[in-house]
Amino acid sequence: MNRRILAIALALALAVTGGALVIMYARNADARAIAAESPAAVWVAQQPIPAGTTLKDAQRTGLIAQTAVSSKAVPVGALQEINADNNALLATTDVAAGEYLLAARFGNQPAGTKAIEVPSGMLAVSLQLSDPARVGKFVTPGSHIALYQSYKIKDLRNTPEAKILNENDVHGTSLLLPDVLVIAMGDAPLAGQAAAPPAEGQPATAAGASGGYLVTVAIKPADAPVLIHGINNRQLYGALRGSDVKVDTSLEVTDLQLRDAVTGQ
Repeated sequence: MNRRILAIALALALAVTGGALVIMYARNADARAIAAESPAAVWVAQQPIPAGTTLKDAQRTGLIAQTAVSSKAVPVGALQEINADNNALLATTDVAAGEYLLAARFGNQPAGTKAIEVPSGMLAVSLQLSDPARVGKFVTPGSHIALYQSYKIKDLRNTPEAKILNENDVHGTSLLLPDVLVIAMGDAPLAGQAAAPPAEGQPATAAGASGGYLVTVAIKPADAPVLIHGINNRQLYGALRGSDVKVDTSLEVTDLQLRDAVTGQ
């Protein structure tokens, strides 16, 4: 009788221990499954991202969006965070829609040679400016400049005053365009560096034969005829814009005004 009771007690103990082990194993398996499936944040391209686009601009314009995937499904090198430390990095090559953003695809400058990136809805127009007219070397891709025009004043009225004015070779200067974005200097694209002067004995590329320097700007289509006419018929001069500067679009200065300022007459 005692042997039977002992056997039953032993069987019960083994059953309890086995059940505890099964429960412990099940809990550990659940924990491993939860850890494997725990969500991780990644960034995905919603639209094609052109080379040269910064992470900050891609995020601001909705080219990319953050999503969550299983931690075991995160691609190696996936970009999981955009912050002040990396938002100035730019796409070194084009990124297709639907691609995960990989940290290796972003750096300080685009890889290889690529045409300039013209902002959406804008036109790129190139003009030549002398060193002083482009504020020396301080205008670079990404700068905003105001363009001024100098010209000979011609009065089309059939009056004695107009005749006198036209015969005296009077010149004036006024604002042509108050704010244009520089997207290239010489051969350098947006977000690049200004092209170096041509070496001795090499043909000029950035610098023109007349000593001008090629500056490419992005403008609205409605402003294109204004700028092109100015390029073909006026002498242009650039001014680097400061923050919050206000430009008087109606201001014009002529030889007559300068003469009065000097002589006091």
